[in-house]
Amino acid sequence: MAEGETRASTQSTNLRWSKAILLLALIAAALLPLGPLGAKAGIWGFQVGLLSLVLAMGLAALGVIIGVVALLVARKRHVPASRRPIYLAMVVNVVVLIVMGSQFIGGGRAPPIHNISTDVTDPPRFDKVVALRGTQSNPLEIDAETIEMQAESYPWLQPLAVPASVADTFAVAVLALEDMGLELVNADPDKRLVEATATTFWFGFKDDVAIRISPTNDGSLVDVRSVSRVGLGDLGTNAERISEILERIEAGAG
Repeated sequence: MAEGETRASTQSTNLRWSKAILLLALIAAALLPLGPLGAKAGIWGFQVGLLSLVLAMGLAALGVIIGVVALLVARKRHVPASRRPIYLAMVVNVVVLIVMGSQFIGGGRAPPIHNISTDVTDPPRFDKVVALRGTQSNPLEIDAETIEMQAESYPWLQPLAVPASVADTFAVAVLALEDMGLELVNADPDKRLVEATATTFWFGFKDDVAIRISPTNDGSLVDVRSVSRVGLGDLGTNAERISEILERIEAGAG
């Protein structure tokens, strides 16, 4: 075979490998939204959605390694045409790793708990929400280990005292949940209890929220609770939600 034909054959082979590497990267990128959104739509369970994220990270990491090797081979064989798909694949793979890495790093700082309340000894009680949670949901009891981890990780989560009346604070609490996009389940002024459900965008995970408003000599005392229906940990989501609710109520009723 002539040298020109050999070079053309090598270039063609390298180009096919480069496109295969790019395809692998695109599959990894597609798995990021596909897995969670499929779980949200009920096509498969959330476990499959989580597995898709792990698979995406694995493919991206593998793609980076293979891409580096392919670039070295392309450079050694002086085949510049095959490098462009590899460069693009490397960019896609790095983006996938950065996105997932930031999620895991951020979630790794949160304690493995999912039942958060400003009052852990006498948390707000759910009423109408209980029937919606189903038998496979996490229990609503708060154990001693959860109380200890919450105290260590979220010491700022405390009951909120506001100068407004119970009725005014109740109205502000309802408005706060609606403004945050939560689904209002129950607003009982007699029990001074507001219940709502938050649904995450990607997986469709549901967290249940209860707000209890108690009268005080100077106004009202607000306690907020947020509990995930599934999962051991919540990546800090429930604590962040409670903090936002308290900030909104303080701003509206303070």
